[in-house]
Amino acid sequence: MTPKPRVHVTSSLPAPVLAELRRSFELAPEPREIQGLLPTPALRVDAALLDESGSDLRVVANYGVGYDNVDLAAARERGIVVTNTPDVLTRATAEFAIAILLALVRRVAQGDRLLRARGEWGWDPTFMLGESLDGKTLGCVGFGRIGKETAKLAAGLGMRILHTTRTPGGAGWRPLAELLRESDVVSLHCPLTVETRHLIDERALELVRPATVLVNTARGAVVDERALISALRGSRLAGAALDVFEREPDVAEELLELDNVVLTPHLGSATHAAREGMGMLCVSALRAVLLEGRIPPNAVSGR
Repeated sequence: MTPKPRVHVTSSLPAPVLAELRRSFELAPEPREIQGLLPTPALRVDAALLDESGSDLRVVANYGVGYDNVDLAAARERGIVVTNTPDVLTRATAEFAIAILLALVRRVAQGDRLLRARGEWGWDPTFMLGESLDGKTLGCVGFGRIGKETAKLAAGLGMRILHTTRTPGGAGWRPLAELLRESDVVSLHCPLTVETRHLIDERALELVRPATVLVNTARGAVVDERALISALRGSRLAGAALDVFEREPDVAEELLELDNVVLTPHLGSATHAAREGMGMLCVSALRAVLLEGRIPPNAVSGR
């Protein structure tokens, strides 16, 4: 009987995903002498880890749509296929972007903190007023699957939609500088690359209006957090809703001290359906490469 390919999983998985993995693979407790690796975005998959995994490693099935945690050049040099998990988390992440935006502008999280701290309050016409999104302008930085889905949900709330991408085109497209000047809400949906690291820096934040808010469900390092904190403290930016951080899982102490921010622990894709779907895509990719000898459609770097 042919032995099952060995796969190392770097974190806990939904039970149905784990069951599917065990049907086809032997789960290795360490990343050594394996044929497949299933990491989460929290793990840096660099040349050292690839070499530690052994010369038989053939596929890295990354449990996320982003793959900036994987050294693609090192994988390519070693003939290792790298895959991601597109589509299945699109709706969940878009919903979450709108959720934390509403929590910010309608002061949901701030109100929750007030009550949990047993703060004094009473109904008053001027108490803890927020902002409606109706008639406001949403500027999407990045307009792929998640950006477009977020825009669709925002349009349902009465928002005007702008977007910026590397390639100009489409209704509502603006260069980044113009989008920052025109938007009431700037929502980040771009991947983390050399070009997008600290895309939202001090210079970019000087372009926004003081009433603008920032939403980030993409990658933390797209934003220069020091510049963001300075803008929030100096009232050059009205607020920020952040699901991702520059040095996860660490969160800057200064952000924790601010009232005009909503902070969540990388929950954008955290629905039962999305996380299970992501896992099943990983299983399918592992089976494609290790059992069927083919490159799956969700490969971001092939042999």
